[in-house]
Amino acid sequence: MKKRILLTMVGALVISATTFAEDHVMAAAKAPKSDSQTPKSLSLSLQEAQDYAVKQNRSLRNSSLAVQEAYAQRWQTIASMLPQVDGSYSYSNYCGYSATMTMMGNEMKIDMPNVGAWGVTASLGINGQGIVGVLLNNIAIDMKKIALEQSETQLRGSVMSSYVSVLALQSIAGLLDSSLVNIQDLEKITQYAVEAGAAEQTTADQIRVRVNTLKNSINAQKRSIELATNSLKVLLDVPAETELTLTDSIEGVLTPESILNLLGENFVIENNLNYQLLQKQVELAKKNVHMAGWAYGPTLSVGYNYIDQHYYGEGGMRMTPPNTVQVSVRMPLWSSGKRAAGVVEKKIALEEAKNTLSETTDNLAIQYRQLCYNLTNAYETYTNEKDNIDVAQRVFASATNKYKYGASSNMELTNASNDLINAQSSYVQAILSLVNAQVELQKFLNNK
Repeated sequence: MKKRILLTMVGALVISATTFAEDHVMAAAKAPKSDSQTPKSLSLSLQEAQDYAVKQNRSLRNSSLAVQEAYAQRWQTIASMLPQVDGSYSYSNYCGYSATMTMMGNEMKIDMPNVGAWGVTASLGINGQGIVGVLLNNIAIDMKKIALEQSETQLRGSVMSSYVSVLALQSIAGLLDSSLVNIQDLEKITQYAVEAGAAEQTTADQIRVRVNTLKNSINAQKRSIELATNSLKVLLDVPAETELTLTDSIEGVLTPESILNLLGENFVIENNLNYQLLQKQVELAKKNVHMAGWAYGPTLSVGYNYIDQHYYGEGGMRMTPPNTVQVSVRMPLWSSGKRAAGVVEKKIALEEAKNTLSETTDNLAIQYRQLCYNLTNAYETYTNEKDNIDVAQRVFASATNKYKYGASSNMELTNASNDLINAQSSYVQAILSLVNAQVELQKFLNNK
């Protein structure tokens, strides 16, 4: 009988441990893994950069660990309702003491030998709150997974913004370099004209000011490129000394097809991560009401105790039975309204969660239309600024050629140069606004 009871308990523990191990392995398998070594140089397309960041980023790995933590918490709740087995051993030395008993006027001494005892205690307690607690843990796991997906979506969007920022700044730096070459040629020509007496020194000085202005703009662009590249390295979780090469172009990333496809996607509210999270919060609030209600429920407890004593010497009286089984049912009767107030509190929280979900559902449709408008407007601005920079580039080239042959004034050349720099700045801002609008709509639609 004793062996059968022990085998049953051990079997239950093995099954439970196997279940936990499977859950833990499944959660760990979904966790992003990191490479042990980072290459000294990386050549990445936008998609490759996003995938690399998902694999390497420490913040995202923390979100994945939070999912595994939720699995562990669920197992703790389940294990608390499974058999709990403890072993014990004790030794008592009575230092030669003898007990004295008097019966019918006669005294009798009873030796108290040293005694050692070992035992096994098994217990099992089940109530409604424990079962609901497991359901709460399941919801918590789902919420952690949604949070992990939100973190991944946010990371992908941030990588895209940084990636395109670097491309845009590199493009502008290239345009400025070509403009600098042209205006440096004008500076030489003007200086020769001054030396030949065909032009005034003031004109040459004004051209030199233009050269220095372009050089300052180029240096500022290089610093901006360095800053944007470092921001991208942080997202990729690579060392500062790693050399990054971006293989995509702006035209390849910001295509009309990708923008139109994104704008043409149907809005499915169930795919929105914020909506999913609020739904889980409503489910969690419902289960909390059930949890509070089960405070009125009974608790069933079952216990088994086995003890074996060994006396080191003669004598000794075995007063404790070796096998004991206890079964109890505990029913709460009166708590001065504490349990009732707890149920009311959870019901109010449930109504709040439902109201928040309803309000968010109404607002999401409006937010979707606004995000589509933002993306449409940003794309139109981008196309206009892209055209403007082409025009400014042609005007500057024309003013440069005219100035070489004396067909335009220094003022015209200066204005064309300023217009080009302003157009380039506006172009970069338009690119960043477009990328941000695209990322926001992608996150809203849960589009990866």
